Amino acid sequence: MDMRVPMPRDWLRARARLAHAGERLAEVEVETLLEQVPAILYVAEVGVSGRWHYVSQGVEALLGFTPQEWIDDPGLWARQMHPEDRDRVFEREEGLEDPGTPDDYRMRHRDGNTVWVRDEAALVTDAKGRVHWYGVISDITDHKLAEAELERRAEQQAAVARVGEYALRSQDVLELMRHALDQAIRITGAAAGAVLEYADAEGEVLVARVEVGGPTVEMRARSAHAAERGDAADAGPRLAPRAADPRASGHYGCFYLPDELAEGLACQMSGRESRWGVLWLANAGGGTFGPADADFAQALANILSDAIQQRAVEDDIRYQAAHDPLTGLPNRVLFLERLRDALAQPDAALAVVLLDVDNFKLVNDSLGHGAGDELLTRIAPRLRTVLRPGDTIARFGGDEFVMLVEKIADEPSAARTAERIVAAFDAPFDLAAGEHFAKVSVGVAIASQPGTTPTSMLRDADAALYQAKAKGRARSEVFNEAMHARTVARLSIENDLRRALEHEELFVVYQPVVSLRDGSIDSVEALLRWQHPKRGLISPLEFIPVAEESGMIEPIGRWVLESACAQAARWERERPDAAPVGISVNLSIRQFMARDLEGTVARALGAAGIGPSSLCLEITESVLMREPEAVSKTVQRMAALGVRFVLDDFGTGYSSLAYLGELPIDGVKIDRSFVQTLNSSERTAAITRAILRMAQALSIDVIAEGVETELQIEALRALGCNRAQGFYFSRPLAPERIPELLAVAESARARPASSRAAASGVS
Repeated sequence: MDMRVPMPRDWLRARARLAHAGERLAEVEVETLLEQVPAILYVAEVGVSGRWHYVSQGVEALLGFTPQEWIDDPGLWARQMHPEDRDRVFEREEGLEDPGTPDDYRMRHRDGNTVWVRDEAALVTDAKGRVHWYGVISDITDHKLAEAELERRAEQQAAVARVGEYALRSQDVLELMRHALDQAIRITGAAAGAVLEYADAEGEVLVARVEVGGPTVEMRARSAHAAERGDAADAGPRLAPRAADPRASGHYGCFYLPDELAEGLACQMSGRESRWGVLWLANAGGGTFGPADADFAQALANILSDAIQQRAVEDDIRYQAAHDPLTGLPNRVLFLERLRDALAQPDAALAVVLLDVDNFKLVNDSLGHGAGDELLTRIAPRLRTVLRPGDTIARFGGDEFVMLVEKIADEPSAARTAERIVAAFDAPFDLAAGEHFAKVSVGVAIASQPGTTPTSMLRDADAALYQAKAKGRARSEVFNEAMHARTVARLSIENDLRRALEHEELFVVYQPVVSLRDGSIDSVEALLRWQHPKRGLISPLEFIPVAEESGMIEPIGRWVLESACAQAARWERERPDAAPVGISVNLSIRQFMARDLEGTVARALGAAGIGPSSLCLEITESVLMREPEAVSKTVQRMAALGVRFVLDDFGTGYSSLAYLGELPIDGVKIDRSFVQTLNSSERTAAITRAILRMAQALSIDVIAEGVETELQIEALRALGCNRAQGFYFSRPLAPERIPELLAVAESARARPASSRAAASGVS
């Protein structure tokens, strides 16, 4: 809107001409007309102290003085001018700078209020050669306020953008809160501010997190109905009046402020399911907050809400990666980290206690898996009754628990601790399925010499546990040299494994990756197996760790890579009209860190005659954690060749979030532990949803591992996961059975959706 008031220069000049000509009747008519103009029309001598010869009636409406008062007191104009504008206007007036150019300045109304005016005047010379100002002073207060409001809005928007950028850069939520409060207090002029967090289900708010500016204030807010906290539909900012008695109002978000803080502004910070807290600002000295302040503060509160929620999800992912989802105990990754730190201390005196529940399979078989899970969750509290508060209890998986007992004096002390642990299980467990007695076997290893490693301690504790089981279970053993036989047996596996490759005892099986949309199969994962001539089929969990520790994983892994590529080429030749089947091969840390990895992959692809895009290399998060800079360069070089990369067992480590956005990772595999608890844990579902959204935002493919039931498939589809593998679709198969499986999948894909769903499980 154009706030300018037109300058009636022609009227003023006409009036001057009429006055000089002595045409009194015409002048009276013109003067009557000019008195109706909603502005101050004037004729004044040049100079700050010059006399005012004429002032129109508009001066009373605009500044509260009568025309006569203004004319009788030549200094009134100067006195009523705003002090901050006075020097500038006086300098212009005395120097006759830019005559005729409009000038904006502030005047004081008689009642003390400030009025913005625009002064437009022309220098007119009368018949006697005297120069006067003929001008008009108009009210532009609304225009100036509108300009100030636009500038204020622009400043607020810029501040919101700055806080938003800060939120993207900073991982420290407390620093983000302080930054947001600094901006809020500076721009709104608030006397104090705080980020408050709901403290209990009754809706009470306490001072929390951070407070900036003003006195330290203990805040309380109370909701008449605690259920209101969960109502996200009414989460806008509220102006909070004062109240003498906190019980006088049940108004949600109404803060009862001390006398020196006259007004409060409370902006809700809400998550997806409930309100987290409040961004609070308070004014002092009669100041007020306007709608723009409320919108601005709420925008900052929304940024904090998103940041807090995002950090919470990331914290949940990191927590889940380092903790067992069933019991909440530290998992292997976190335990090894703590054990490594403890061993690094000078004169470390500690013991590792490995515990296994005797005959745990019978619990699952007789009482059900639910009872087995319930028993596992009850074990940790039982163990804490005999351990010290600083000792670590972790779950390694299945029915295996491990403890780190620090400041252990000697072997007898360690033995007594183990005996107390075994005795703690004399009392029965009161399960939902009934009372159950669970016995445990315990193995203990002591850090007895410098250079002891986490691996060697776990190995020795495992040897002691094996001895305890061999002696009848429900007992404990401390590792000693007599138990070295178990290590010898492990060495036997290592020796046999060295001959296994040469004697063609190793073979590769393949498990398909299935589309949850149409049941199609576009890739398979190569899995290593060992058929021992005497012991039969040996689990990969038993011999692959030996291969990794001994270094044999490199030649074995190279053979698996070459075999898988050659097999993919054979499938292409057997199915010339079909699209090539992608092949996934797992790489261990040793394989990935080998100097000639690129050459090894290139030679395998060249010998088989398949393109790089047909090969996908699967690495675990532990590989990323090993040497981040070297890993990044290797992945980038390999990706440049066209080879794809998938991050396997995603969620079992806690460094991947920092790498997904930096490395050319094509996909992630959600660890089977997430899939197994997807239908029973809201936390697992939330974290899985977060992983999927993060992957989608980065254009990364997601594959769910270990799918075994239709319910898991339905949950994955609902979360937006489109690919999966597991026993539900197919167990790992010999290579000659894969073409048949592909044909079945292609046939099912060609059928209507209803029949595809019925045939989606392939064994």
